[in-house]
Amino acid sequence: MSEEKSLNFIEEIVENDLNSGKYETLVTRFPPEPNGYLHIGHAKAICLNFGLTQKYGGYTNLRFDDTNPVTEKTEYVNSQQEDIRWLGFNWKNELYASDYFDELYGFAVKLIEKGLAYVDESSADEIAALKGTPTEPGQDSPHRNRTIEDNLDIFTKMKNGEFADGAYILRAKIDMASPNMLMRDPIIYRIKHAEHHRTGNKWCIYPMYDFAHGQSDSIENITHSICTLEYVSHRELYDWFIEKLEIFPSKQYEFARLNLTSTVMSKRKLLQLVNEKLVSGWDDPRMPTISGLRRRGFTPKSIREFCERIGIAKRENLIELSLLEFCIREDLNKTANRVMAVLDPIKLVITNYEKGTEDLIGENNPEAEDGGGTRVIPFSSQLWIEREDFMEVPAKKWFRLAPGAMVRLKFAYIVKCEDFVKDENGNVTEIRCTYIPESKSGSDTSGINVKGTIHWVSAPHAKTAEIRLYDRLFTSETPDAEEGDFKDYLNPESLTVLPNAYIEPALADADLDGRYQFIRKGYFCLDKDSTAEKLVFNRTVTLKDTFKKPN
Repeated sequence: MSEEKSLNFIEEIVENDLNSGKYETLVTRFPPEPNGYLHIGHAKAICLNFGLTQKYGGYTNLRFDDTNPVTEKTEYVNSQQEDIRWLGFNWKNELYASDYFDELYGFAVKLIEKGLAYVDESSADEIAALKGTPTEPGQDSPHRNRTIEDNLDIFTKMKNGEFADGAYILRAKIDMASPNMLMRDPIIYRIKHAEHHRTGNKWCIYPMYDFAHGQSDSIENITHSICTLEYVSHRELYDWFIEKLEIFPSKQYEFARLNLTSTVMSKRKLLQLVNEKLVSGWDDPRMPTISGLRRRGFTPKSIREFCERIGIAKRENLIELSLLEFCIREDLNKTANRVMAVLDPIKLVITNYEKGTEDLIGENNPEAEDGGGTRVIPFSSQLWIEREDFMEVPAKKWFRLAPGAMVRLKFAYIVKCEDFVKDENGNVTEIRCTYIPESKSGSDTSGINVKGTIHWVSAPHAKTAEIRLYDRLFTSETPDAEEGDFKDYLNPESLTVLPNAYIEPALADADLDGRYQFIRKGYFCLDKDSTAEKLVFNRTVTLKDTFKKPN
């Protein structure tokens, strides 16, 4: 009998609220800003918000926080929707903060009418100077006590486009001596003459995140508004707006965000990498974006499993990237077909093989629940093998090819190295072997036991492919915490391209959804850059954790 998994603290809150009758229906939301691509940290929040309503019923809204027209693009909206669906989740309502611009404006007017908001024309420097410090109270703006009538008049003119950007702002009138700096008359509206990706030029004033966020939650009757820990100090303001506006009391809860080694999670820094062409794009397979992980060959199941394993906590921690790699290995070990690919080829000629061509049978995946099935693999007297599988002067306990040594060719025969050829520079260019006809895999009657098995591809039948070997994007486990520019710690060996590898012919039919274990080499997938004339495969992960921590 399996041990029942304990609840995380968010699940405990949800269960108590539902059992006590506080809420009849659980309603959560995932509220991304459409100003970049989602990353593995967002995947944790997606799995939490959608996972709660899968477990307890209710529903999850997808709401785009599109309150800053300068940074938002429809491209980002589309990519974020694709990522959520790919992870295996569906939202009930697709919504936008911009859907509520009229209501949010009305809420702002209501605060002004209640004497709880005022228009301020102070400069950013003047506002900062009057804000005080965490240990010293702030000072009132000289415009704080404007009449309600004047505030309403100027705010209307702001909405009508009568002022330039930065000329006025609208601030909540709370407490300039509050120990919470965010409660010291925060800005709730600013002027921005910029075209919005959905509303065009209808608006030239836009609400700040802290104003739009809680009120959008309330409009949608969100019961549990789940944020990361950096929003703990925002909760007081979240509650203040809801209380003063007398609207549905959504509640905010915070959990620890995902911090992962050997990468960065800041969208600003990821955008830098993209804009400065240090990566090929948002979906570069080295990026921590969901689209980058998808292109690299990660599966939705492996990412959901990773998010389940790291759990939901209240305290910040740093998760090893090797755990994410472990999750994809566990998944692909059960699902990826085994195939043969030679990445650094050298020719092997079997001098006594006179059959021409022979069809051999190889098993696809011995770990698969359904047995995995088999495939036909062509065999001939001329093969490609890995250069590293031959050693002219063998090391101690060397079980692969060397002069006079025997080895088994996977799914095929035992061969013995009789000779080899070198070029004028002393490099080995060809290995010459004889084979044991009675040693065929599955019907071996030779009585010969060998300790080594190597993979191969028949040279006349092989297809050529480009192989991209990806590694960690940064040499430091914590590039954000290092001195200087985080880009100084980019790993120059994060991508190695092998332009002329040889693959077995069955891989010519590979598709973008397929996942493959290149025997002895790692897990790979087809890249979107592939064409019929040129196949490109990305290494998802090595077969074992080979990463060496920097000293």
